[in-house]
Amino acid sequence: MTSTGQPILVATDLSARSDRAVDRAAALAQQLGVRLIVLHVIEAGSPLEANPERVQSAIRAALPDPRADVDIVPAIGPAPTMIVEAAASAGCGLIVTGVARFNHVGDFLTGTAVDHIVRHASVPVLVVKQRPHEPYTSILVATDFSPCSRQALLTAAALFPDAALHLVHAYHVAYESWHRSKSVQEDVTAETQAELDAFVQDPAIPDAVRARLSARLGYGESHSVVCDAADQVGANLVVLGTHGRSGFMPALIGSMAESLLRCVPLDTLMVRAPV
Repeated sequence: MTSTGQPILVATDLSARSDRAVDRAAALAQQLGVRLIVLHVIEAGSPLEANPERVQSAIRAALPDPRADVDIVPAIGPAPTMIVEAAASAGCGLIVTGVARFNHVGDFLTGTAVDHIVRHASVPVLVVKQRPHEPYTSILVATDFSPCSRQALLTAAALFPDAALHLVHAYHVAYESWHRSKSVQEDVTAETQAELDAFVQDPAIPDAVRARLSARLGYGESHSVVCDAADQVGANLVVLGTHGRSGFMPALIGSMAESLLRCVPLDTLMVRAPV
């Protein structure tokens, strides 16, 4: 984990929209006492390709403090691939990136790019959307009761040991319009609450983490439940596991992840299940 000293890698395309990711990564590196690696992917044939000093200068100009003691890494190739390879080569514990363009006009860091990074990186990926005015103090973790979502919770707890933790699970009654009795929904709610309680009491969750944790159910579609819960707990970070059995994240990151990344306005930490 990054908290044990592994460096943080942040990817930037040097646009203004990447500044938020760079600023957050710099703040996290300082907070955790680890090295910061700043990666910029150069398009093949770009004038910068033949001018290393200009590349260094351009990347440093994107930092909150251009004189900061960070590692500058220019790379040439497809941005998602270069991000994953650079993070693995440097032994990073976290990848930080934003939602700015990397490759072509309209090719934003959602969908296929995030899909590639999260599926191939062995470490969590933090997608930054907000300006980093403060540390992460209230974290919302989406759970479907799977080991994957438990891993997401434990990862968030280790990375941010001072933050409050909140669990949310979205549920609904299948074929709800066919049921006339309220007892059906009451039964489903009771069963789901029991599952949530069992998840929280899982021995794999340390007592110290459980003491920081509140848990709630949300009735409805996943994206609505996440957004509503985030507002209710004042979250400034949402955490998603990426190989859950159902609900928040499908086995391969696709439409659900893309939808959540698009509709949730908060920074989002995506944690891939161990393979």
